[in-house]
Amino acid sequence: MSLDIDFYELLEVERGADDAKIKSSYRKLAMRWHPDRNPGDAEAEARFKAISEAYECLKDPQKRAAYDRYGHEAFKNGGMGNPGGGAGGHAGGFSDIGDIFETIFGSAFGGGGGRQQARRGADLRYDLEITLEDAFHGKAAEIEIDVSAKCEPCDGSGAEPGTGTRRCNLCGGHGQVRAQQGFFMVERTCPTCHGRGEVIEKPCRACGGEGRVDKPQTLEVTIPPGVDTGTRIRLAGKGEAGPFGAPAGDLYIFIHIRRHAVFERDGTTLITRVPITFTTAALGGEIEIPGLDGEHHTIAIPAGIQSGKQLRKRGAGMPVLQARGRGDMVMEIMVETPTKLTARQKELLRELQATETGDECPQSKGFFDRIKEAWNDLTD
Repeated sequence: MSLDIDFYELLEVERGADDAKIKSSYRKLAMRWHPDRNPGDAEAEARFKAISEAYECLKDPQKRAAYDRYGHEAFKNGGMGNPGGGAGGHAGGFSDIGDIFETIFGSAFGGGGGRQQARRGADLRYDLEITLEDAFHGKAAEIEIDVSAKCEPCDGSGAEPGTGTRRCNLCGGHGQVRAQQGFFMVERTCPTCHGRGEVIEKPCRACGGEGRVDKPQTLEVTIPPGVDTGTRIRLAGKGEAGPFGAPAGDLYIFIHIRRHAVFERDGTTLITRVPITFTTAALGGEIEIPGLDGEHHTIAIPAGIQSGKQLRKRGAGMPVLQARGRGDMVMEIMVETPTKLTARQKELLRELQATETGDECPQSKGFFDRIKEAWNDLTD
């Protein structure tokens, strides 16, 4: 099959396809054209190699960018090495400048020769929305995610059950190949075994030799009391499975608290705005506020309280995450002026108004006294 066939056409995806779509399409095509499923079919074998080469290029962001810009010319004349993972043999380009540093200077730049272990699986993120009550009490939740998991038939090895691996012929089992680069003799990861030193004799039919498959999973998450928006819960080893039996990554649960009908939250403090009548504000009284703990908290209203005044109930707020104690509940008072009065109520208010001397409301009296002084200063 010609190497000049467009990689996107080979994988049957659009040029703007994301990594997940490219990966999914590749797996379907690899299963369809795998030589084990098409014994003796040279065309199927050629197509399998072509789509594998296309996927190796497009799954690498750097190689894909070069291909999108220059097409197949990007990989000719040592431009970036073979798109399928290297130039082959003992020659070829480097996938990035980091390969050169690692090869020439060794572990000081993160490299170091010899076999490489299969890379760990990717970490994943899951956003979970819960209620404020859930955040107060804590809860056990179940989540469903689609994630790459270890292939069960091959136990993550990538090899068909009953078969194994053999030493890589290209690198002799070292995982590295040498190449002459000007005055330097350098080493780079073997393009055939990708640094493992071994190759699979017969790829697993279930996973196409990768050692992992995509499947839905149901996981249990324990949410401790006191979590807040932005709290992160780590589930070790529940991320994406690593290739060829490598360890799985981690899953991080990010908590989001749903807006509550009564309370706002500031750390461990619960805040609520409480409207009271102006008679209660003037004479004082008591109010009851139901807390998230299931108790009714009685709050004393002092006589003469003003709008905006905050009353605090110690220990009635949110639990402290992973510690003892609780925050406070804060009630911000709002004095409500009545809008519907009976004739009798209006009569009583007029009687009250007739007895006012101005000393009953010192803030109001002080304000108008200042207005009067300012006016006198202007007219003098």
